[in-house]
Amino acid sequence: MAQLELVHPSPLELTQAEPRGDHFAISRMVSKGARVLDVGCGDGALLQLLSRECGAKVRGLEIDPNKAHRCVVRGMSVVQGDAERDLSEFPSGAFDYVVFSRTLQHFRRPQAALKQAGRIGANVIVSITNAGRWDKRAEMLLKGRLGPSEHLQRYTVRDFAELAREMRFGIERAVPLSHGHPGAPFAKTIWRANWFCEEAVFLLTP
Repeated sequence: MAQLELVHPSPLELTQAEPRGDHFAISRMVSKGARVLDVGCGDGALLQLLSRECGAKVRGLEIDPNKAHRCVVRGMSVVQGDAERDLSEFPSGAFDYVVFSRTLQHFRRPQAALKQAGRIGANVIVSITNAGRWDKRAEMLLKGRLGPSEHLQRYTVRDFAELAREMRFGIERAVPLSHGHPGAPFAKTIWRANWFCEEAVFLLTP
C-alpha cells in the first residue's frame, strides 16, 4: 500500500455536486466525528461529504492511481492499494465505520472483504445495486437471461441480507433507494424493497 499525501498547500476548491443517493444515505448513518475508511473511494466525493457533514476523520483505499490522485486534490487522505489484499494490513478496531459504496459487488471474494471489514471496523456500511428489482425479473422472464453487468457479484436485497446474517452480521438499518432518493428504512419484511428499489444501503454490526 502507498499512502498518498496532499501536494498542494491547501485543497483545491472543487464544485460541489448534489450528493449521490447512496452517499447521502451513508452520511445519515455515520456518527459525528467518527473514524471512517471508504473502501474503493473513487475520486473522494463520499470522503469529502462525510468530512463536511459529519466531521468524520476519513481515509480512503483506492486501487486506481488516477482516482486516488483526485482524492488527494480534494484534500483527502488516501491509501493506494488493492482492497482484497490490503484490508488485512489494517489493525483490528482501527475504524468506527468501514464503507463499501457500490464497490463490494466488484470484488472476487466479497465475503473475505466483509470479514476483514468486520475485524477493523465497529460498523460496516454496504450499498448494493438490487438485481431483484421488478424490471430485472421481467427481463429474465422474457429473455431467459439477465443483460450484461459491470458487477462480478449480483445480489438481490434478500440475497445480501441473508449473506450478512450467515456471516453473523447484525443488520442495524437498511434503506432502499430509487432514482437516488431514500425510502423508509426496512427491517424484517424486505419483500417490497426486494421487488421495487434500485439500490439498498445496509448498516451492519459484526
